[in-house]
Amino acid sequence: MVSEAPPFWWQPRGIQSSLLFPVAWIYGRIARRVMDHRVRKSVPVPVICVGNFTVGGSGKTPTALALAQTAIARGLKPGFLSRGYGGGIRHAKVVDPARDTARLVGDEPMLLAAKALTVVSANRVEGAELLVREGVDLIIMDDGFQSAQLVFDQGLLVVDARRGIGNGCVLPAGPVRAPVIDQVRHADGLIVVGEGNGADPMIRMAARAAKPIHIARLQPLNAARFRDRNCLAFAAIGDPDKFFVTLEDAHVRLAQRRGFADHHHFTSDEIEDLMAQSELYGLDLITTSKDYVRLQSGHGRALDLVKKTAVLEIELAFDSPHVADAIIDAAAAAFKRRQSKV
Repeated sequence: MVSEAPPFWWQPRGIQSSLLFPVAWIYGRIARRVMDHRVRKSVPVPVICVGNFTVGGSGKTPTALALAQTAIARGLKPGFLSRGYGGGIRHAKVVDPARDTARLVGDEPMLLAAKALTVVSANRVEGAELLVREGVDLIIMDDGFQSAQLVFDQGLLVVDARRGIGNGCVLPAGPVRAPVIDQVRHADGLIVVGEGNGADPMIRMAARAAKPIHIARLQPLNAARFRDRNCLAFAAIGDPDKFFVTLEDAHVRLAQRRGFADHHHFTSDEIEDLMAQSELYGLDLITTSKDYVRLQSGHGRALDLVKKTAVLEIELAFDSPHVADAIIDAAAAAFKRRQSKV
């Protein structure tokens, strides 16, 4: 089970974050050094890295899927590279969506593999090399921005407009993976997902650095079928509240809502409670696609819950229809420049 992020990370800075500041300062210095000085390996295809400032969800996976959809429409063969967080893979592996499970490869790779060839690997270089051998002509990394293992031709940072970066502190005083200014320095663009002013500081910072800023939103595809129905919504993602807000915006009546830690594998007691509440109050169960594939890797009552649960399907849409094409073109141009120097 993945441990839950401390609530104070997403609250104004207080005594807890202050006490952890010395450790966070050291962590930040190390993260900066890694990003600035680690020798990155290159592969002979363009690489787009979709990362975020913080631990937890911000919209990375929907962004990666949107880019792949555009690449496929252009006749390219993209491949996803994921660490497979929450899975049990130690070496690079091609995900088989027909045979693998979320417990083995992680929940996000199962979603990615439904769209395009996907490799999971803790070693990004090993995973990228396997994708190249499998014949892809574009690699889309879901996360891995701060690890600095691979040369990427477009480094994108995704930030949730409502949630922002929490208290703005570096781990463990806050959710930020590396000093924000250093992350912006290494980025080629910023993608702001949703509505709100939580991302305003990052937008200003990116604007001062002349980095492109792209606006996007997560739009439900099948919300109409849940409209005006009484539902019990549950989610174990980086920000369950974002899922609940999306449902409410689609006029779904949430009689109950249950949020769990990101990548959480539901216990037998939790499954029994969800099903009991649904039956007792006549509520429709609804969850995210990530949670659904995670439940499918279970057995017994977990599979009973799968049968009774609907999925809210979403996709990321950029405010401009040309953004995904522009990002892919920029990656191809940067790759050509990189190859010309070899």
